[in-house]
Amino acid sequence: MSCGEPHETDCSEILDHLYEFLDREMPERDCTKFEVHFEECSPCLEKYGLEQAVKKLVKRCCGHDDVPSDLRSKVMGRIELIRAGEPVPEHDISPTTAPE
Repeated sequence: MSCGEPHETDCSEILDHLYEFLDREMPERDCTKFEVHFEECSPCLEKYGLEQAVKKLVKRCCGHDDVPSDLRSKVMGRIELIRAGEPVPEHDISPTTAPE
């Protein structure tokens, strides 16, 4: 998508990284670049607003489910392995119930 107007940052780059911006998972200088683009480009601003609204709706409707503690532990363990640069197994080989 492009609005047809020249911008310092191309619309396709903005839209390719929109969720990183929404989730604040990018450096501040890149966030500033996005904010400047949204001031100049109404189609991208509209897309941003739509995606932001969807995220809020999903959070409101689905954000209250309790996560089982064993699942939370497994996910956090995998995150720690990734952060430590260690290999992460593709499948969880530890049994959740004792064999019969």
